[in-house]
Amino acid sequence: MQYAPTYTRRTQMPNPLSDIEAKTERGERITPEDGLRLFASDDLVTIGRMANQIRERKNGNHAYYILNHHIDYSNICVLACKFCAFAKRPGEDGGFFHDQDYYLEKLSEDLREGITEVHIVGGLHPTLPFSYYTDLIQGIKQLSQQIHVKAFTAVEIDFFARLYKMPVTETLEQLRAAGLDSMPGGGAEIFAPEVYDQICKEKMGGERWLEIHRIAHQMKFKTNATMLYGHVEKPHHRIDHMEQLRRLQDETGGFLSFIPLAFNPENTELAHLGWTSGQDDLKTLAISRIYLDNFDHIKSYWITSGLGIAQLGLSFGADDIHGTVREENITHMAGAKVPQILTVPDLKRLIAEAGREAHQRDSLYNILN
Repeated sequence: MQYAPTYTRRTQMPNPLSDIEAKTERGERITPEDGLRLFASDDLVTIGRMANQIRERKNGNHAYYILNHHIDYSNICVLACKFCAFAKRPGEDGGFFHDQDYYLEKLSEDLREGITEVHIVGGLHPTLPFSYYTDLIQGIKQLSQQIHVKAFTAVEIDFFARLYKMPVTETLEQLRAAGLDSMPGGGAEIFAPEVYDQICKEKMGGERWLEIHRIAHQMKFKTNATMLYGHVEKPHHRIDHMEQLRRLQDETGGFLSFIPLAFNPENTELAHLGWTSGQDDLKTLAISRIYLDNFDHIKSYWITSGLGIAQLGLSFGADDIHGTVREENITHMAGAKVPQILTVPDLKRLIAEAGREAHQRDSLYNILN
């Protein structure tokens, strides 16, 4: 006896995100309520499709990378944030500090290999003179006037202003005179005060972070923005964080990119919370792209997410995979499993395997090749 296969007709299930998807197809802005529905949904395919549509509308098939070098000049810090494995109190074992010559020698070699950006951040060191920072930037510019110096988070700028008793505007003006070109986006964490109080109570707070970036934008500095996720925050905190960034971008237009930073837990006081999942990483990246409609670029940051998720992120809203890095301590001290450096062939391969066109960019997203 022969048996013929039988098929059951499937009824197509309605898409509960169809109204949000229709908004994104029309180029309309989604609401905070829409954002919360996206975080509550398990339909990663639909969320990713929405994000990818916006990503390609803004950046086509391009995926960007940069030749850069990270400088983490010191981990000595007056703060003790619960999510941080990098910082050490003054006099504590494991603290480090590097002088200007240490980095200038390294950068001299890197410049011969074509780097275009230096990324500088560090702990809140209580005894360094302000001249340390200005001299470091000036020394880098003496190596090359063309190198772009992206330096000092809003947390560091606030600390400098208080420690050296200068207004934020004067602090930034003196750094600009030394050669500062733009600011990174670190230190934002999660803006909600109830989250800040749990993970970094001593830090300046989200309102001050936004204020300093507003001042920087008014002074014609371009800056970046971040969000640290995967610790004690909830989805509504993430949406609130993005909403406040979206409002400031509407006001100033000064942000270059948004970088969601997955929490790396090892050696921190929050190690018991564990690592973020790939599902959460991709969903957060995609919702960032959907929500932040006035940001031109979303970065899939391989240092915190890992190479595989960073690569997948290029299909979930991201158009930038960051850069060569060459030296990074902050995330590696929290257990990052990625290398310290990626070569240009590494970056091009990751991008090509994702089906994207690799383009080297400068710090302002001008395409170099």
